[in-house]
Amino acid sequence: MWLLLLVLLGLIFLYRRYRHSLILENLTDKHVFITGCDSGFGNLLARQLDKRGIKVLAGCLTDKGAEDLKKATSSRVQTVPLDVTNTQSVVAAVKWASDIVGDKGIWGLVNNAGVGIPSNATEWMTKEDFFKIINVNLLGVVDMTIHFLPLIRKARGRVVNVASIAGRLTMCPGGYCLSKYGVESFSDSLRLVLLLLGP
Repeated sequence: MWLLLLVLLGLIFLYRRYRHSLILENLTDKHVFITGCDSGFGNLLARQLDKRGIKVLAGCLTDKGAEDLKKATSSRVQTVPLDVTNTQSVVAAVKWASDIVGDKGIWGLVNNAGVGIPSNATEWMTKEDFFKIINVNLLGVVDMTIHFLPLIRKARGRVVNVASIAGRLTMCPGGYCLSKYGVESFSDSLRLVLLLLGP
């Protein structure tokens, strides 16, 4: 009995030591761009990265979302107006980010912006209802990634696309699951292309 307990404690100790070794150090000179920081996961991630000392470039759809985030974080968090469905807005955000990071590039791009409505029985919806969701959740991810890849390459950074279990299992009608399946597929294709072409 005691031997089993000692082995279990030893395994727990080794696991915790391994997990601690995965924590990255020297993050204060890194920049991470996050979309959808008005609320939800994007807002929470911006706050957590700020506490870790990472410089956050936060894309916010509304002025109120940007102001609320600025009040809750340090000067390491900078906000920019961003509508991921508008290529001109994306290009402006890339230029703004490029002016800030210079030759350092972007260490991380987190494509988080997303919507879940309208969602209803298919026969009650229109093509435009589907497009509203797909335009944000999928095409916005594609547009952001295409335009930010040069900055990502400079820093040998990473792209994180926020999907959902709905990208593996259809759970609701409408465009949400459809868009998340698309994000999964786009992420796989992006991984393969970057693997072949190099970072």
